[in-house]
Amino acid sequence: MFAPLTWFIVALSLAAMVYAVVLAARNKRIDWPVLGAIGVVEVGLLAQLVVGIVQFSGTDRHVSGPFFIGYLIGSLIILPIGAFWALAESSRWGAGALAIACLVIPILELRLHDVWTA
Repeated sequence: MFAPLTWFIVALSLAAMVYAVVLAARNKRIDWPVLGAIGVVEVGLLAQLVVGIVQFSGTDRHVSGPFFIGYLIGSLIILPIGAFWALAESSRWGAGALAIACLVIPILELRLHDVWTA
């Protein structure tokens, strides 16, 4: 895997999570800056999906294909679900749901890194 992209995704997702927690603590709805940040994370995750599939198809190391591709696709769909949930919920829990979705991304990225390096 391309490690700088992975760590960029992790860092930006954690920053978006902190911002969403601040919004939830202030009882505010999500706003454009947090949506822009998760949009950038989504573009990074899409790039990681393409790079991951290309690297997986050309590798000779023992990588579990279903797990690897599953983590790539799973990490791509978590943030849109969290964003739709946050937009539908008008209370502070919308921002809280988005914060949880942003926290799931680094966990999936670290697991994806473990699957790739195992």
